[in-house]
Amino acid sequence: MNLLHRGLLLALLLPTLPTFGAPPITNEVILERIGNHPIEAHFDLPYAGNTNPRQMVDLYVPKNRTVTTPLPVVVFIHGGAWIGGDRKSAAGALGGLLLNANYAGISVGYRMSTEAKWPAQIYDCKAAIRWIRGNAAKYNLDPDRIAVWGGSAGGHLVSLLGTSGGVKELEGDLGPFTSQSSKVTCVVNFCGPEDLTLPLMNKDGQMVSALDDPAVVGLLGEGDRTVSGKAASPVTYVSADDPPVLTAHGTKDLRVSFEHATLIDKALKQAAVTSLLIPLTNGGHNFHSDELNKRIFQYLEWQLRGVKSEISTEPILVGP
Repeated sequence: MNLLHRGLLLALLLPTLPTFGAPPITNEVILERIGNHPIEAHFDLPYAGNTNPRQMVDLYVPKNRTVTTPLPVVVFIHGGAWIGGDRKSAAGALGGLLLNANYAGISVGYRMSTEAKWPAQIYDCKAAIRWIRGNAAKYNLDPDRIAVWGGSAGGHLVSLLGTSGGVKELEGDLGPFTSQSSKVTCVVNFCGPEDLTLPLMNKDGQMVSALDDPAVVGLLGEGDRTVSGKAASPVTYVSADDPPVLTAHGTKDLRVSFEHATLIDKALKQAAVTSLLIPLTNGGHNFHSDELNKRIFQYLEWQLRGVKSEISTEPILVGP
């Protein structure tokens, strides 16, 4: 990758967590942002066999790929407290990876908790992964090299994709490719909630239980939330056959406590799963770091393309 492409990559790689009230990003806006970059976009591809706009993906592939073999895939799942956000917001992050022409990027939409309660969200995400495998030959994608990446609520969902591979209760039966696997190759988790039965949010200096958090209440709905919260928690399903996970989390995150990062990291390591925890010192729920971008790129190169390198887990200072 030349210096121009690396500079563009670092500018685009880190996804931005959703800004509520911001105007929606349209396909036309994305095409304008892509501009003259050699990226081909396929918008609004349905994965669940219906026309629900939330149950669609956007696919980005490089026009000037440097390999003829099927491309590894980086899947982005947006955040937004399970009630907001949009898959279109991932175009910049995925576009940055495509600039070296060795990856395909897919941004996944899923139903909000105002439309469908848990476990609809993970059903959707798993159906999207199966759709990728079912369409791998059509788009020249590698079905055996799929990374998932998300922040906040998206971090929760990608963590769960990693830990619940093969868990029948969380598979669902959406879409035309139910015979395909929903397992993934690796996970990049930004500040995802990992145990929905534990304290989640720091409000006025006091930790608030996730089960009393409005976003979690909205996600889980009625009934015994202690039971449903455990069933919706990535840490519940950790096992030795889980894929590698890289977690980045701000140490002063007031929305999702940093303890969630240490919790999933500890559980994965106890199960002998590769887990990299990168603390963002003084970082909140939204952060930017060129150094973190570099490490994520190293990680994806390692996991998806076999380019092994030493990835530092030293804390990165992002705040005063």
